Amino acid sequence: MAARAALRRRYWASVPARLRLLRAATVLLTCALAVLVLVAGLITLGTWSSVAGHDAPRTTSAADLDLALNDMDAQAANILLSNGDAGQGRLQTPYKKAVGFYGDARREIGHDLRTLAVAAQGSRADEKTVESLTDGFAEYQELIGRALENDGHHGGKAGALVDYRRATDLLRTQLLPAARTLVASNDAAFDAEYSSARSGLGTELAAALALGALLPAVLGVLQWYLSRRFGRTLNPAALAATGCTLLAVLLGTQMLSASAEQLRVARHDAFDSVVALSRARAIAYDANADESRYLLDPQRRGQYAGAFLAKSQQLYGLKGATLTTYDSELATTWQAYETDRHDLRFTGQFRRELDNVTFPGERAAAEKTVETYAVYQRDDRKIRALLAAGKEQDAVEFCMGWEPGTSNAHFGAWMAALDKVAGINRAHFTSSVDAGRSTVTDLLPWTVGLLLAAVVLTALGLRPRLAEFR
Repeated sequence: MAARAALRRRYWASVPARLRLLRAATVLLTCALAVLVLVAGLITLGTWSSVAGHDAPRTTSAADLDLALNDMDAQAANILLSNGDAGQGRLQTPYKKAVGFYGDARREIGHDLRTLAVAAQGSRADEKTVESLTDGFAEYQELIGRALENDGHHGGKAGALVDYRRATDLLRTQLLPAARTLVASNDAAFDAEYSSARSGLGTELAAALALGALLPAVLGVLQWYLSRRFGRTLNPAALAATGCTLLAVLLGTQMLSASAEQLRVARHDAFDSVVALSRARAIAYDANADESRYLLDPQRRGQYAGAFLAKSQQLYGLKGATLTTYDSELATTWQAYETDRHDLRFTGQFRRELDNVTFPGERAAAEKTVETYAVYQRDDRKIRALLAAGKEQDAVEFCMGWEPGTSNAHFGAWMAALDKVAGINRAHFTSSVDAGRSTVTDLLPWTVGLLLAAVVLTALGLRPRLAEFR
């Protein structure tokens, strides 16, 4: 009891002791809020740097690798299909384009593997996956090289086909599953980083609001005590400190809440669609390759027809549809969707994107993608019908031609539409990252500066009153 009384006399019983205690409480709360906001702001800037410089790029690199592997194999099939017999009867334009695209895809794969090798450091599972991909890709290139070499000799098509089968089997059973594992792994790591950052921002916002409510209350008590004890209506410095504090709390909470919202837009509204559309593009290239494989390898036509349908179902899923019924069911379900956008009779990557439409122009671009996809699907039936009618050369020329009205031209229109949707989402991802950084860099200095000003003003406001007791 004696110690308690002594503490009371020292820290509260006298007027100077009360003023010093209120000053200390104000300074401590203000500094605590300043430190909280400063640390939260710096962590948020670090999160944006990680999102833009690490998390998103490594996910898109894995998705690009998936696409480039499919593209390279498709172009290898197109080279074999369009080359004729050692160049005799070659389809010149399709052949030249296939050779060019093949080289582009091979270079892209090399770049993506290097990027992913750096990104995988620290994750033993991802490191092993990248190592396996690098070794498997070297073996794949060797097999394709032998296939192209055999195809350069008269009568070498059969030998080339054997090597190509081995290469495409290696791609389907090892390379593509590994690439998709990397997409899933990197996307999951990004999502974990996002969830952690959002949770942290929520906690920091709650703490800032609590301190932001307590600090003005203490300043209010200080103002009341000064008015009551010294007979002055207001203390200008304490009043200014209160104003600085209230403005700082407003700016600080705005910074934290806006950062959380911009992070949500970047990750879920924009990047989720980027991932879905990247996956759709890779599936599209693989399906397009199945058409070339179907024409190239008569012994595996049933296998490649089934693979084409499976990939179509991944893009625009229609339960129970076959290649014979797919077009009519697509038309029916799409018409139902246009009448009621909540109609759920189709699934797949297109459905995922349509359910995540957020930005201006995105819905029209996404719907255009499905419409161009439907045209490409009808082209596939024409290719199979020509082949069934014994018009194999016509089927090959229609499949590989680039003139208006051919399958490749329609495939290009479909990819252009898909790229437009992806571009909209990438642009908004970038703008959200930029806005998130700007929010912190614009508001953080003002918030901390106002809180420091509140400390100085509080000290200045109390200095004359404390001087009266010396």
